[in-house]
Amino acid sequence: MRLMSLVRLILLLALVCVATVAHAADRPAVTIGVLKFGTVSWELDVIRHHRLDEAAGFELKLMELASGQAAQIALQGGAVDMIASDWLWVARQRAAGADLTFIPHSAAVGALMVPAASPIASVADLKGKRIGVAGTPIDKSWLLLKALARDRYALDLDAAATPVFAAPPLLNQKATTGELDAVLNFWPYAARLQAAGMRTVIGVDGMMRDLGLSASVPAVGFVFHEGWAKANPAALDAFVAASRKAKAIMARSDAEWDRLRPLMKAEDEATWVALRDQFRAGIPDRWTEEEREAAAKLYGLMAKLGGRELVGNAMALPDGTFWPGVRF
Repeated sequence: MRLMSLVRLILLLALVCVATVAHAADRPAVTIGVLKFGTVSWELDVIRHHRLDEAAGFELKLMELASGQAAQIALQGGAVDMIASDWLWVARQRAAGADLTFIPHSAAVGALMVPAASPIASVADLKGKRIGVAGTPIDKSWLLLKALARDRYALDLDAAATPVFAAPPLLNQKATTGELDAVLNFWPYAARLQAAGMRTVIGVDGMMRDLGLSASVPAVGFVFHEGWAKANPAALDAFVAASRKAKAIMARSDAEWDRLRPLMKAEDEATWVALRDQFRAGIPDRWTEEEREAAAKLYGLMAKLGGRELVGNAMALPDGTFWPGVRF
């Protein structure tokens, strides 16, 4: 009798496994190219941990990539369905004939940081200072800072200050050793500087407001081919639903952030709190025509400031840059 019972149990387990595999096969897959320790991976981990993809009717697959450029190549080559990237890049690609399009992920932006005891209190005080800038001379944050300095303070930062362009981690290192007077860095690195005791002079969101942009514009989003979206509307809608649920969990649950600590690579408690709070502050709560119009206005400003080197041949935001099927 024991042998018969064991056989029945084995058969039952086999049937369950077959049913599970069949159910998984029925769910469309969405493959996302992701940087392992990038901030976007935190949300994707929440989706997988809570099986929000299963609940929404799709299977989330991740392909770990070494850099943002590798992710762009993977998307353009068809190796992944989505990546996280800047919508300015999407606009440039569309202007060149690609069918890429964008849905919002985060409105978190960088900031101009200085030591706590620094005499720098505003953009006007940057005259004669060494300013660390993440990226290149056509990084949008630097262009916005220059525009604000010029329009509000009649200050040409290229001539009146000394910009130092470098990778974000190196800039943070130089900032903490006193080699720079101020640092304009991306938000995860600005959060680390905040945790180390530095203070914010102005955030990139503040720069945009001071330049006349009234709505919050998501900085980073999920990017995919329009053709893929049209061929897989159910999978895309399911992903968007799971993404929104994951953000809701991250917005309210401190315990979830405890679970995410290994991915966050926070050096200490203050850094963990700063990263958590900055991520939460960047969760978009509106994506309507007002935000799209603000983005188009920002694009026009970027085209004016950065020229073709930044935006390519399109001096106005190309139609289709933002996927029309997502509003909230």
